[in-house]
Amino acid sequence: MNTEIKAVHFTLRDDTREYVEKKLSRIHNAENMIIDLLITMTREKEFAAEATVNFRWGLSIHVKETDFDLHAAIDKMLDVLDEKIIKEKEKFKEKR
Repeated sequence: MNTEIKAVHFTLRDDTREYVEKKLSRIHNAENMIIDLLITMTREKEFAAEATVNFRWGLSIHVKETDFDLHAAIDKMLDVLDEKIIKEKEKFKEKR
């Protein structure tokens, strides 16, 4: 699984990058199904955390959450992402 984490309109500190990587450990059970995981955090009036997941069978999932606190936006985004990955993994298993 290739993971890319980037920040737009602000500098991503190392502790925030480590926080995201620690939270990504929740999806370790689907790592063999994911090709790319692209995470972008943007700061406008509030923080936006976006993630795009590319599965090996060609499906892409995009999730975006916003909050005035960066860590809260990350948590919301990863909660939704985790649910969508689990749902897609179950769909894939049913088709097999």
